[in-house]
Amino acid sequence: MTDFELFIGNKNYSSWSLRPWIAMTQKSIPFRETLVPFEFEKGNPAFAEFSPTMKVPVLKDGALTVWDSLAILEYAAECYPEKILWPEDRSARAEARAISAEMHSGFAPLRGACPMNMHRPPEKRAVNDAVRKDVERILAIWNRCLDTFGGPFLFGDFTIADAMYAPVSSRFATYMLTDDPVARSYHAALTGTKAWQTWEAEAVKETWIIPSSED
Repeated sequence: MTDFELFIGNKNYSSWSLRPWIAMTQKSIPFRETLVPFEFEKGNPAFAEFSPTMKVPVLKDGALTVWDSLAILEYAAECYPEKILWPEDRSARAEARAISAEMHSGFAPLRGACPMNMHRPPEKRAVNDAVRKDVERILAIWNRCLDTFGGPFLFGDFTIADAMYAPVSSRFATYMLTDDPVARSYHAALTGTKAWQTWEAEAVKETWIIPSSED
């Protein structure tokens, strides 16, 4: 029996916090949530009490500390194999891990130009070639997965891969980065989950403001 405590940042802005939170919520994995807001431009000194990197999210399970979104998801998948956080088919699982790792390590131009901001009204944003290249690559991933595995999520049922790409879908909608119908249908699938709706409802009620994410 686990004793998960998930430390997260502001729900409006913290895309990395959203990833393990939405996966564990969607898959009905029990955990206690502790929200510690970004009260300073580069975080919060209080993060030092629970995070060895001064970043969120962090998962505590008894004496164990896991401080990276993808590592948290992998650990949850091992603790709760019956929840099927990765696809059951080995080839599909390998592809899901590959695209999750690609999101984990890549797409810096998109992240920098279009921070997650759930209370921001949708408005088309002009972006540079590097961001457009990121958008094209993500659309290619989504189109391939949804065509291959039939949707409504990237590998049929909701998996870690969907958790990794959920904040990107939010960015696409907020900044109106694409008119691709596959992106619209995938966003509708994500926003149709109770987990997404719960997170977003709480995010838009937050009063904390990070100026650099409001530009």
